[in-house]
Amino acid sequence: MSIVVVVGMQWGDEAKGKVVDYLAQDADYVVRYNGGNNAGHTVVIGDEVFKFHTVPVGVLNEGVTAVITDGVVFDPSVFVGELEGLRKRGITADRIKISGNAHVIMPYHRLLDRLEEEYKGNGKIGTTGRGIGPCYADKMSRTGIRVWDLVDLDRFRARLTQCLQQKNKIITSVYGADPLDEATIYEEYAPYAEVVRPYVCDTTTVLVEAARECANIVFEGAHGSLLDIDHGTYPFVTSSHCVSGGACVGTGVGPTAIDRVIGVAKAYTTRVGAGPCPTELKDAVGDRIRERGREYGTTTGRPRRCGWFDAVAVRYAARVNGVCSIALTLLDVLSGFDMVKICVAYSIDGKETTEFTTDVDALWRAVPIYEELPGWKEEITDARVFEDLPAAARRYVDRISKLVGVPICLVGVGPRRDQTIVLDGEVLQM
Repeated sequence: MSIVVVVGMQWGDEAKGKVVDYLAQDADYVVRYNGGNNAGHTVVIGDEVFKFHTVPVGVLNEGVTAVITDGVVFDPSVFVGELEGLRKRGITADRIKISGNAHVIMPYHRLLDRLEEEYKGNGKIGTTGRGIGPCYADKMSRTGIRVWDLVDLDRFRARLTQCLQQKNKIITSVYGADPLDEATIYEEYAPYAEVVRPYVCDTTTVLVEAARECANIVFEGAHGSLLDIDHGTYPFVTSSHCVSGGACVGTGVGPTAIDRVIGVAKAYTTRVGAGPCPTELKDAVGDRIRERGREYGTTTGRPRRCGWFDAVAVRYAARVNGVCSIALTLLDVLSGFDMVKICVAYSIDGKETTEFTTDVDALWRAVPIYEELPGWKEEITDARVFEDLPAAARRYVDRISKLVGVPICLVGVGPRRDQTIVLDGEVLQM
């Protein structure tokens, strides 16, 4: 048996989908434990590209049960669309399970998300507008609609009536927008309920029993540690627990069942939306990284902010996640640079520190202190063992491992499943 948590160590978009897909080839269950369809995971197998937003990437592997758990906020319209897309490509996706405890994203969540961002003006966070935050807010205020409610249409209509009365008061009185129509929402969501119903179950019991029966389970994290609601750069964060502990909170599987945590980090830094990013490059170098790395959001298409690798931030993420090993992705993007840099410390108000801070006001003032290393000219996308990499690329990988204080188990040298260098097969063995 092996139970592994895969978690992002930066601000998301670290290519977790590629790492989860690699592990899923030998897994029995792949489990989404947090976030919603504001996250996007991309998997490339040969010439085929798959983009996921709600369905776990393990669905691509025959025999894998893909599980959407309590900690996820669930947009049924997105799920139904993904399901149809997979079936058109010959993937039946019959082995999906959805927690009845997951909260449902409603049209008023999406509307309020946009209205709230507009109201904030220059202080906006940069949300995707998918209704994620408002849905989690309803969950915490105990006013949400859960999947159990959705698939019981009588109960759903009653909950919708109750919730919409309150939401329409906010929409009209606070934001001056037009109210939403209850009948229209019900007519849209009732067909979704029919599609979703066969997949709904008590996923906690399913996973606890699977663990007891020694199944191989991969917990697929969404977003990144620095976007965690508690441990990230608040308020420029998402609304869920992105760290490895979220796997327990979001699934009901206890922490003693987890065997190891694999952190995923890019060979450089990216961030989407507002908030501090100390190593961001607002110049031709940043543009070059963005274009080589195809750094545009899977969900929104927004260009990502790019910069050099931030060892201060990733070392912090390694600590809060209890990471035992790192999958370092997109190393190929840095090919062609004469010199590459790693941020090894910050200067904040003239004081040097190697500790990351989640005090956003201080982080805005952080000036990165860099260590420069020789770059490499060679393209490395055909490398399959570590020794195939240029000496400068190997030194770069080794230096990151030393600065973060965690060994590296895998290096990604391209988007495809086969463009992977395994450094520690035992860590990646299910």
